[in-house]
Amino acid sequence: MKKTLTTTVPAALIALGLATAASAEIKIGASVSATGPAAFLGDPEAKTLEMMVEEINAKGGVNGEKVELVLYDDGGDANKARTFATRLIEDDEVQAIVGGSTTGTTMAILSVAEDAEVPFVSLAGAIEIIQPVKPFTFKTPHTDRMACQKIFADMQARGFTNIGMISGTDGFGASMQAQCKDVVGDYGITVVADETYDPKDADMTAQLTKIKNAEGVQAVLNPGFGQGPAIVTRNYAQLGIALPLYQSHGVASDGFIKLAGAAAAEGVRLPGTALLVADQLPEGDAQKPVVTEYKAAYEAKFNQPVSTFGGYAHDGLALVLDAVARAGSTEPAAIRDALETTSGLVGVTGIYTMSPEDHLGLDLSAFRMLEVKAGGWTLVD
Repeated sequence: MKKTLTTTVPAALIALGLATAASAEIKIGASVSATGPAAFLGDPEAKTLEMMVEEINAKGGVNGEKVELVLYDDGGDANKARTFATRLIEDDEVQAIVGGSTTGTTMAILSVAEDAEVPFVSLAGAIEIIQPVKPFTFKTPHTDRMACQKIFADMQARGFTNIGMISGTDGFGASMQAQCKDVVGDYGITVVADETYDPKDADMTAQLTKIKNAEGVQAVLNPGFGQGPAIVTRNYAQLGIALPLYQSHGVASDGFIKLAGAAAAEGVRLPGTALLVADQLPEGDAQKPVVTEYKAAYEAKFNQPVSTFGGYAHDGLALVLDAVARAGSTEPAAIRDALETTSGLVGVTGIYTMSPEDHLGLDLSAFRMLEVKAGGWTLVD
C-alpha cells in the first residue's frame, strides 16, 4: 500500500521548534506496519502521520513551505520494509525516512538508509537500533534497557529482591530480556526463575507454573509485546498468582488492557509515556500541552483511544521537520546533522536532546510508571 500526501507544516508543529521553514519542498518517506501482526503498532503510526499532514494543510504551514509524505505499509514484513526503503530512496527520492514499527522492519530499513546516507528515525524500541551509534539512524521510543531500569527502580523501591521473568523469543522480547539481565544486579535484584515463550503460543501456564513454584519469587516481569503479554496476563490471573506483575513499554496501550481483560490486568505495572495519563499530568508539566493537543486531535479524528505507538510517529515526524527547519536545507546530510543537535524538543514521548553519542535523546524521566486500576492507566509516580 502506498499513500502520497502533499501539504504544509501546521501551526501545531511550530510549538515543537518549527519557527522557520526550509527553502525547498520537504519530501519525507515512511514505512510502517499498518496491517498484519504488528498493526497495533503501525496502524496508529500511519494514522498519526496522515493526521499531522492534514493538519499541516489546514493550518497553512510554516512560511508556505510544502511537505510531501510518501507512506508505505510493510505489513510487519522485514523484506517488504527493505524493498520499500529502497523504493523511497531511489524512486521517490525522499530526504528522510520515518518508520520501522518493529525491530525487525527497522533493522531492514536501517541497512538501506545507512548505505544511502539518508536520515532515518525509527519507531521501534530495541537498543541495538542506536547502540552503537550509526551515523544516519535515530529513534523516538525509549530503549528496552531504559525500560528495565525504570522497572527495577520501582521494584527496588517496593523492596523486591528476587523475581521471575517470562520473556517472548521475538526480537523485542529477546533484546529486552538480555538488557534486563545486564542491569538487574545494579538494583540488588536476582532473577531466580527465567522462562520464555514463542510469540505465537496460545498458552503460557506451564512456564508461569514453574515461576509460581520457584522459591523466593516476589514479583514477575514479562519482557514482550504483541499478544503474548496479554496471554501471560490472563494465564497469570487464571493460576491465581498473587505476586505483582510487570509488563514492558511494548504493551503500553489501552489495547493491552482490552486484550488481557480489565480484571486480569488489574494491578499490572509498566513504564509508559505521559500520553496514557494525559489528564493526570500536573499543571506545569512540560509535556502536558503537546500531549493533550495530540490526544484530543487523534481521538476526535479517529474516534478511538490514542496510542503510545502513534506518539512515536508524532515525535519522529516532528524531529525530522524541526531538523529541516533548523538546517535551512532539505539535503539529507544537513538534516542528519541537525537531528544530531536537537535540543529540548518537547514531544509526546519525552523531551529530546541528542548528540553525536546519543541518537535517542531521552532519559529515564521520559518514562512514567503506570498501573492498571479499574480498567484504565493511573500514574504511580
